Amino acid sequence: MKRKIKKNDLIWGIGLLLIIFILTNPYTHKLFLTATKIHPYITGFFKVGILATMGELLALRIVKGDYEKPIGMGYRFTIWGIIGMAFALVFALFAGGIEAVMKQGLLPLGKEGTLGSKILLAFFTSAFMNLIFAPTFMAFHRITDTYIDLGKGKFKSILNVRLTDVVKEIDWYGYINFVVCKTIPVFWIPAHTVTFLLPSEYRVLTAALLSIVLGAILASSKAKASLKATEITA
Repeated sequence: MKRKIKKNDLIWGIGLLLIIFILTNPYTHKLFLTATKIHPYITGFFKVGILATMGELLALRIVKGDYEKPIGMGYRFTIWGIIGMAFALVFALFAGGIEAVMKQGLLPLGKEGTLGSKILLAFFTSAFMNLIFAPTFMAFHRITDTYIDLGKGKFKSILNVRLTDVVKEIDWYGYINFVVCKTIPVFWIPAHTVTFLLPSEYRVLTAALLSIVLGAILASSKAKASLKATEITA
């Protein structure tokens, strides 16, 4: 079943093109790099907040056939932004830490200055970051999303949601089995290996872009599974 391009698809696409323009236009590109270096937390907040929210909207478009405003969209944007701020710190923390332990001989270093050495540094940084930090951040995101969903996106209702209800609502088996055991080794470690080969000022942005890609892949898979189920029962 083909899905027609709608007005909102064009709006979403224009938004993505605007981001690409900012990154490629010489003047705005320079401003972007300067802002990232001077205000890493602020830029991290907005880079991930905007792009990850766009990813959520795209996922809803793929699954439901149209864009829908997620429950508590403002809260979700804020949570993504906070995660973006964490990325700004964590990316630098793991990149610097792994480089230090490689120089101490605790991990294979390769010949310094060579492409092989750079790839090893990027791979080990990605692997340790995704094995140590990623499960925590992904669990945190599931918990906050569940709070928002159970509270119907309303502040007072969210405050009244109990942690026990949140924990019971989350599919922890699916989280461990699919998110941790499959997406981390198959998608995130290879993808972030490429990310850590890039200059540091692009890494948080690239991570946010990767979230859009993964969200689209997962949503497409979910949509296909739903369609097959419908065909079988028809």
